[in-house]
Amino acid sequence: MCGDGVGPTPRGSRMFLLLLLPLLSESLADKACINISNGDIATSLTLSGNDLSFKDDRLMSISCMYDGIPCVIWCPEPNNNLSQIFNGTYMCQDVKILSSSNTTEFSIHTVGQCTLSKCKVNEILPMVDKLACPQADLRSLMQLLFIRDSCKILFRDSDEMKKAFINIERFLIHKIMQRTQQEVGKSTYYYFKTMALNVISISNDNLSSATIDTIQLESPQLLPQNMSSVPETWLPVDTLEHILQENRTVGLVSYMFHDQFQFGMVHISSMAMRIELLGEKRLENLTTPLKLIFNITAPTNIDNESWLECHYFDEQEFHWKTDGCETYSATYDNHTEIECCCNHTTPFAVLLMREPISGVHWKILSYISYIGCGLSAFFSALSVITYIINRSHRADQSCFIHVSLSGALFLLNTSFLLTEWGATVQQDGVCVFIAATMHYSLLCCFTWMAIEALHLYLLLVKVFNTYYKRYLIKLSLAGWGIPAVIVGIFVGVNDIRQFYGVAKMSMLDTNQTSNLCWITDEHFFYGLNLVYFTLIFIFNTGILGTVVAGICRLREGSKHTPGRSKGSLSCRNSLTVMGLTCLLGTTWGLVFLGSGHVNYPVLYLFCILNSTQGFFIFLWICCSARKQRRRAEQDNINSVQMKSSQIKSI
Repeated sequence: MCGDGVGPTPRGSRMFLLLLLPLLSESLADKACINISNGDIATSLTLSGNDLSFKDDRLMSISCMYDGIPCVIWCPEPNNNLSQIFNGTYMCQDVKILSSSNTTEFSIHTVGQCTLSKCKVNEILPMVDKLACPQADLRSLMQLLFIRDSCKILFRDSDEMKKAFINIERFLIHKIMQRTQQEVGKSTYYYFKTMALNVISISNDNLSSATIDTIQLESPQLLPQNMSSVPETWLPVDTLEHILQENRTVGLVSYMFHDQFQFGMVHISSMAMRIELLGEKRLENLTTPLKLIFNITAPTNIDNESWLECHYFDEQEFHWKTDGCETYSATYDNHTEIECCCNHTTPFAVLLMREPISGVHWKILSYISYIGCGLSAFFSALSVITYIINRSHRADQSCFIHVSLSGALFLLNTSFLLTEWGATVQQDGVCVFIAATMHYSLLCCFTWMAIEALHLYLLLVKVFNTYYKRYLIKLSLAGWGIPAVIVGIFVGVNDIRQFYGVAKMSMLDTNQTSNLCWITDEHFFYGLNLVYFTLIFIFNTGILGTVVAGICRLREGSKHTPGRSKGSLSCRNSLTVMGLTCLLGTTWGLVFLGSGHVNYPVLYLFCILNSTQGFFIFLWICCSARKQRRRAEQDNINSVQMKSSQIKSI
């Protein structure tokens, strides 16, 4: 993939079409082999008779599909000799072309000498790694961007692909800077579809003409109609003066899209800017800070708990940080001006921040969660073991449902205890397995809570005509099967779009993060889990309200019953409601009270109540078993008394 190199592209010129291979066999009117790398422009292909023609169109795009999975078609480059493209040297077969108004899809069945790679990590990562070779040049960067554009979802959702892309892109940018030949004091622009690079050679005259302690460098413009989108860039003169003139070359990169920098649930509100120095050196510990000024249209989702703050991207830990950077802001009628002053050079951007959990509270909540989940896992396992040993419980449908919920809680608590450990394991499959297991067990808990509510409705509300054939088997299929189908689908497409992996949690008062094995896609997290739980919470809350109303009616009816203490009856009813609240999982509804901002009392209640749910269910099962034994003993006493009375009558 590494070529012989090309010269710099003048500003304003159009980039060339890197790879084009349309071939049609005379006997195959609808079969072709295509590989396109555009770097600068999108290309539209149309099928005309027995020939395949193409045209340049910035509004069009190319997409390749293989068995429903996005793919990349890679054919050997014909050394820029167009006569070799059409000479039939390369042949691919069975390529069905489906054209629409704005895209062309390729459904490829067999490929000849060209290489087809599905957009999966194990196929695309080796292709990307090959671009980082000593002969890398401008074409290598264009090829990297072509691969990224062909597998947009993969590069957006896979942290592994993002890390590889960032490292190789930076390597290729430095290769281009090294190969750029220009006069001292001049600059050379390279334009691509989603990014632009300006290689600037700073002369001594440029520094001596500076009237202040910083010198402004022109950031490469991506959108000519909107100059305000590109930040102003100022570098310190005193630092540049200590660099030899022949090595004083700076590369400024403007990114239209910044998906590669999207790690965790961060909200990047500005254009991302990269500052590189020739020789892969870093400007660090600057006495006079560099300065970037971003003009940002006021976000619509900003509130009292949100603010805009300058961040730099740590390319070692792949995380946004703030140390060494200060933020100054000024608000105008239709935009906010953010000034970032930093003492080092890296990629920069302005992030929309929301108040996260402070480090101290995070530590306390972690201890509470781990202790509670440990106790819950132990007592949940004890509930299951007790059910297996005690035969009398097996005939009780309610006890079976309670134990099934305990089994789901055991899986949830044990997988939760492994989440931080799994994030430290280098093998990605381990973290994915732990995250998927925890998500599966969480959905199982929600489902069994709904089954608890359904069973309670049949027992206390409907009462009559409640016999169902193979009732427990059907409940088990629903309780364990529905979550298995949901998680199985998303695990199956994890190579295409990563839903499970290492998720980062940020601290409020430090730059530290906590890595967990969990759901990495924010939209998937809220779109599935929140909707799933909300429906169950509404149903369970309705059932609980109906049962509480029934208990109140029974209490009113038992006021005049002799031999019963009013206080003991109220206490018993209160304990019953609390137990049902735990069984039905309505304590999980505290999540709605803590959404949108950090509410520490709610967080502490949520952690304490829900991390110990398995323990409370164990107590409920023990109390139910005790009642059953008392009832059985009373039945035996009544039976003996009845038999003795019958004998006396005889």
